[in-house]
Amino acid sequence: MKFLKSVMLVVLSLMLFSMVGCGNNNATQQSSNGNEIVITDDSGRKVTLSGPPKRIVVLSASFLEPLHLVGGNIVGRPTSQVAPDFAKDIEVVGKSIQIDVEKVLSLNPDLVIIHQGVNEKLIKVLEDNGIPSIVLKSKTYEDVKRELEIFGQVTGEKDKAAEAISKMDKEITAIKDKLPKDEKRVAVLFSSSQNLNIQLSGSIAGSVVKDFGWKNVAEGLTPMEKNPDATPYSMETMVEKNPEILFVVTMGDAKSQEDNLLGEMKKNPAWNAISAVQNNKVYFLPQDMFLLSPGLKYPDCYREMAKKVYPDLF
Repeated sequence: MKFLKSVMLVVLSLMLFSMVGCGNNNATQQSSNGNEIVITDDSGRKVTLSGPPKRIVVLSASFLEPLHLVGGNIVGRPTSQVAPDFAKDIEVVGKSIQIDVEKVLSLNPDLVIIHQGVNEKLIKVLEDNGIPSIVLKSKTYEDVKRELEIFGQVTGEKDKAAEAISKMDKEITAIKDKLPKDEKRVAVLFSSSQNLNIQLSGSIAGSVVKDFGWKNVAEGLTPMEKNPDATPYSMETMVEKNPEILFVVTMGDAKSQEDNLLGEMKKNPAWNAISAVQNNKVYFLPQDMFLLSPGLKYPDCYREMAKKVYPDLF
């Protein structure tokens, strides 16, 4: 009888342990053997790593600093106009939109970090070669925080990731606390030599506008099929929505883009019907902060945008 009671106690303990484990909905979990790491990435894939990876290739420059911060050993990266000092000697695997797969494979990575919406086509090739990959978003501040948490789990440096997130949170909160509590009607334009669209809240600038509590006049408009973070530009929409502040993110030659757009505003009378243009509240945002994810420098994005509107406060 004592033996049966002991067996029942063991069984009950195992059942309770199993129930507690099933209640864990975190994106990243440590397995029962203490080595395996199970991650649900931003594409919904569940990826299992046998342990902390020793050779990591990243396919977006925006992953470099967050991963380096938590001790990730990066052996491959894409080209970047402005690479951090620690990354200058890391092997280059091509442009982020044109990765050299053979180069990636030659580096013998045990993990590849893929930029969602850009590199997913490489997943099958990596799988065929026994190389695990994680797909991550890297646009909004929330994306960056989740990215840091996952990197901290992957490298075993969860405390460093949490510390970095806490530091950024405090900086951003301090910036937001200084802003007047008035709602602004804002539009965010994206301008390149081939494209002009209006940014939604999934974009970098759009997400900061939303977090400031300002109204993005494009919210509710139909997103573009190939770019869910933007909606097609139309002059009629701009006049109808009549933003009182207009932010512009450019791609390519920033000075040329700025001159072209300002020239268009001067010669097209429709622009002068818009409050932001009438009151000289058209602000061009720096590419290095708002074109690609600023990663750990996200507080600088908040500060830069706030300073454009309220220069006396910042």
